[in-house]
Amino acid sequence: MSTNQKPVRESRVEMTEIVLPSHTNQLGTIFGGQLMAWIDIAAAISASRHARSVCVTASLDALHFLSPVRLGQHVTLLASVNFTGTTSMEVGVRLESESPETGERTHVATAYLTFVSIDRDGKPRPVPEVVPESPDDERRHHNAQKRRAARLLLKDQLRARESP
Repeated sequence: MSTNQKPVRESRVEMTEIVLPSHTNQLGTIFGGQLMAWIDIAAAISASRHARSVCVTASLDALHFLSPVRLGQHVTLLASVNFTGTTSMEVGVRLESESPETGERTHVATAYLTFVSIDRDGKPRPVPEVVPESPDDERRHHNAQKRRAARLLLKDQLRARESP
């Protein structure tokens, strides 16, 4: 592995939070915005570990909540860099809720975010290439390439609509 490459494992983050009353709505389930904040934090740490710089959120792909998270449950966020461009990175985040009584885990959501590495002047800076090591890393890397192509196509389409 060259000095301009890093394995996925170096960007891995596991973050666990407990759902407190201030995180919930009147039904006793977590606010979606609270989960989104935790997603952004875990992803930012992952991107920063990979780039060894400050990284800013450029986009968040669609986010679908698959299962409610209730007061008192634990939420574990697993994040890692899936793919790198020149200055940007896709970070995948998987969320699982856990019952503190039984330890049963439920997949709550998966999110994909794009981060850009920036220098001290706030300008984009190059990031090391991410190197998948396991079959799961390879699958995530391959799927991230497809999502990136779709994001770039959408970006081009939106720009074309705005042009006179």
